[in-house]
Amino acid sequence: MSSKVGIVGAGIAGLCTAKIFKSFGCEVSVFEQAADVGGVWSASRRYPGLTTQNPRTTYELSDFPMPSSFPEWPSGQQVQQYLQSYAEHFALVEDIRLNTKVTSAVFDDQDKMWTLVTESAATQGGRFDYLIVCNGIFSIPSVPDYAGTDAFVAAGGQICHTSEFTQLEDARAKHVLVVGYGKSSCDVASATVGVSASTTVIARHLIWKIPKKLKNILNFKFLFLTRMGEGLFRYIRLKGFEKFLHGKGLALRNGMLNSVESVIEKQLGLRELGLHPDKPLETIARSTVSLVTDGFYEKLRDGTLVLKKATEIVELEAGFARLSNGETIPADLIVCGTGWQQLVPFFDETLMSRVTDQQGNFRLYRSVLPVDVAQLAFNGYNSSFFSQLNAEVGALWLIEHFFGSLRLPSTADMNSHIDAHLRWSEARTDGKHSKGTNIIPFSVHQMDELLGDINLNLSMFKRFTQWLLPVTGSDYRLLTQRLLKRHGKL
Repeated sequence: MSSKVGIVGAGIAGLCTAKIFKSFGCEVSVFEQAADVGGVWSASRRYPGLTTQNPRTTYELSDFPMPSSFPEWPSGQQVQQYLQSYAEHFALVEDIRLNTKVTSAVFDDQDKMWTLVTESAATQGGRFDYLIVCNGIFSIPSVPDYAGTDAFVAAGGQICHTSEFTQLEDARAKHVLVVGYGKSSCDVASATVGVSASTTVIARHLIWKIPKKLKNILNFKFLFLTRMGEGLFRYIRLKGFEKFLHGKGLALRNGMLNSVESVIEKQLGLRELGLHPDKPLETIARSTVSLVTDGFYEKLRDGTLVLKKATEIVELEAGFARLSNGETIPADLIVCGTGWQQLVPFFDETLMSRVTDQQGNFRLYRSVLPVDVAQLAFNGYNSSFFSQLNAEVGALWLIEHFFGSLRLPSTADMNSHIDAHLRWSEARTDGKHSKGTNIIPFSVHQMDELLGDINLNLSMFKRFTQWLLPVTGSDYRLLTQRLLKRHGKL
């Protein structure tokens, strides 16, 4: 099974994919455009105050625990250090080419090989039997093109994405506008208070925020990071106890969600602040869960932070921003938490058209495999509660596929499956399904499907405990060993 595997991206997905493929005897080469490993946790992309949304044990890789000295919600710097340690522990450092941006990927139909070309003169690309794209769905910032940007910048104004705001001092004594109400926007806004001359959040839409601890006691992981937490939201296919929850037990299910909604509303004082989303809590299943930023609502209450809701920037001018509600407010620095572009910049137009549809949705079977492109896969191309575990399980599934142990459905059946999944995603997210890459809040469901395909399911006992207790990395620690043993590698 000695094959050459090219992997683009050294974030969580790229690192665990490299580790797993290397353990099966493959020669791996990982291409990373940043100066360090970590992906979204790289020093080049960390905004001040960045922490995980997941508690530590629910965000660690299966066979490499995070240090017990880390806090419950590790900082961005700690996560990057952890991933660097992972690369060192599993002898991946020599396989990773840092500061190396891939500019093209071409498949030779005659030789059945992928050729990668890089921008770096010092580090060449290469030819590979398999190409696995792990650059992630949070790699290309999306920043609005505001009217008047040229005049605003010419007068000394700055516009950047939250992932580009890496130095808090850049906000010193400036009027800061933060666009968006997601976690990154609220984190950045809260971090700048006391440094900036003023900070204002511009929120076009309000969403539900989940406290780290409900009633300041119960860790949210016991409610949302369990199989029961997933089961409260209706999946595309209902099985087992979920049939009850969305059938005869619907009143019980609704009561559970309504109780949590009531606790959050009162704990955060959403009515008092005028920040109630005016939609049910279950709408968090449409996109992602956003944790409450420490101190955010307290700063709104004491006036050190201002939020303008149901409005957006319509035009910029020197030192000011005009909003759709008619207000004009001072602005020197605009930080945009406005999402990401879902693109693979090193694919040409023809190749992109083979992995996406006309709306730009990625057409990936099981969120991993393009149907009609040979020896190509994506890993980590999903917005997930358990991104590290989804990526590990995805890599195991790819081992079985690339080396002939996985029997796939017919091309027609895979396309039919993709069509149905995209329709369902479109409907349940009100069109905000991140170009086909959103699996939240069904991360465990996706892992179950992948593991079922390769006959590597968790034990019934383990799955039962996950109904009651949070899913953790260690729950999956024996999977790679089981597959290695199956292939005679242990």
